[in-house]
Amino acid sequence: MNQPANVRKMDGNHLRIEDVVAIARNNVQIELTPEAIENVRNSRNMVEQIIKEQRVVYGITTGFGKFSDVMISGEDVSNLQENLIMSHACGMGDPYPAEVVRAIMALRINALAKGFSGIRVETLLHLVELCNRGVHPVIPQQGSLGASGDLAPLAHMVLVMLGRGEAEVNGQRLSGKAALEQVGLAPIRLQAKEGLALINGTQAMSAQLCLALYDSRVLMESAEVISAMTVEALRGIPKAFDPQLHLVRPHPGQQESARKLLIHLHGSERTTDQGELRVQDPYSLRCIPQVHGATRDTLEYVWTTVTRECNSVTDNPILFTETGDIISGGNFHGQPMAFAADFLAIAIAELANISERRTERLVNPQLSGLPGFLTENGGLHSGFMITQYVAASIVSENKVLCHPASVDSIPSSANQEDHVSMGTTAARKLRTVVSNTTKVLAIEYLAAAQAIEFGTGALGEGTSRAYEQIRKVIPRLTDDREMQPDLLQAENLVREGVLMWE
Repeated sequence: MNQPANVRKMDGNHLRIEDVVAIARNNVQIELTPEAIENVRNSRNMVEQIIKEQRVVYGITTGFGKFSDVMISGEDVSNLQENLIMSHACGMGDPYPAEVVRAIMALRINALAKGFSGIRVETLLHLVELCNRGVHPVIPQQGSLGASGDLAPLAHMVLVMLGRGEAEVNGQRLSGKAALEQVGLAPIRLQAKEGLALINGTQAMSAQLCLALYDSRVLMESAEVISAMTVEALRGIPKAFDPQLHLVRPHPGQQESARKLLIHLHGSERTTDQGELRVQDPYSLRCIPQVHGATRDTLEYVWTTVTRECNSVTDNPILFTETGDIISGGNFHGQPMAFAADFLAIAIAELANISERRTERLVNPQLSGLPGFLTENGGLHSGFMITQYVAASIVSENKVLCHPASVDSIPSSANQEDHVSMGTTAARKLRTVVSNTTKVLAIEYLAAAQAIEFGTGALGEGTSRAYEQIRKVIPRLTDDREMQPDLLQAENLVREGVLMWE
C-alpha cells in the first residue's frame, strides 16, 4: 500500500515490523482503510444478530474462562464487557515504556481491523485516536501468562478508553478520565463482545518482539564491523572468510556474515595471510561467520514468524462473516511468540558471548601481542582492564536470562486454561538481552578502536569508517580517565545504528 511517510494505513494484512517501530518510536499516525472499516462493520452485524436471537456464544452471551457455562442476559451484556476489563486489569510491576505501549496499541488495532472480532467501528476508531493523540495507557509489565493472550496488559490499555486507569500524555501521568479530556476525547461504553475483542490477543508479547527484532538487526550489522576491527587489531587471517569455504557449508547467514566481513576488511593492510604470523586464528576470530551467521538465520526465522503474527487474528471466539460460523478456538495462545522470543534471546546472547571473548583477546597481552590492557604505561594506569570485567558480568547475566520461559506452564481459571505459553515473560527477557548485548558490543568497539592505535597501515573500507565514527566522539585513551562516559557514548553509537552499512 502506498502511504505518506507519517501515516500507516491498516487493513489487518500488510503491517510490517518496520511500521510498528515507526508508530512506536516516531509517532507515525494510524489510519484504517475503507476495506478494514467495512470488514469490521460486517463482523459487528454478526454480533448484533447473535444478541437479537439470544444464541449461546462464548464471551457474548456467556461468562469467561471457567464461567463460560454461565448465561448472561441481554440487558447485562454491556456490563459483562466492562466488568471484564476492570477485573482483568490487575497487572503489577513497573509500567512499560511508551514505545512498547504504542506498539501494543498499533498491533491490536491491526488485528481488529481484519474484521473477525465483532467490535464496533467507533470503538476501534477510539483506540486509533488514543494512539494518534499520544495517550499512552499505563500498562504494568507483570501479569500475563501469554494465553488467553495478554489479558492483564491489554485490559490496562482498554481501561483508559473507559475513562478509568491511568495514562501518560506528553510525559505527564494522569487519570484515564483526565488524559481523555486533555486530548478532547470522551470515554466510551463497551457493548457486547467488545471487551473480549480488545484484550484477547498476543499484542504485549508481539510488540516487544517487534522492537527487539528491529534492534537486533542493528546489532547484527554492528557486530560484523566491530568484529572486523578486532580482526585487524589482532592481525587476523581473513582467509577464513573466503567464499569457497562457506559455499561448501551453505547456511545463508554464515555466507552473508563472511561476505560482510570481507567487505569491511577490503583494502586493509593490518591483516595477515595463513602462516605469516600464525597458521590459524582462535575460534573467536576464525569462526565469526559461523557464530554470527547462525544468529542471522535465527533473526530471519523470527522476523518471518513475528510478521505473520502481526497480521493474524488472535482473539476468541472468531466470527467468519462469509460462512456465518462462530468458532471458539485457541488463536490467542502465545506459543509461537514464546518460542520465537526464547530462540532470539539465545541467538543475540551469542553475539555478546563471542564479543566478550574477542575483548579478552584485545586486552590480554599474552594473547594479543599488544600492551597489557591497551595502555602504554601499565601499572600506573589500568587502561581497559575493568571493561572486560564488565563485559564478562553482562554476558553471564544474559546466560541466566536465556533460560527459556516457554518450557514453563501453569494452570489457570480453575484448570480450564491448563496450558499457557509464558510468551510475554520471554519477550520481556529478550528485550533485556538485546540491551545487554548492545553494551557488550560497545565495549568491544571501544577496545578495538584503542587497539588499532598500536598498529600501522591502512584500515579496511568498513573498519576505517567505524574507527572514524568512534573517534568523532571518544578520543584515544592515553592516561586513565573515567571510563563510564566513554562506554555510554559507544553504546549510543551502536544502538543508534551508525555502523549499519553495506
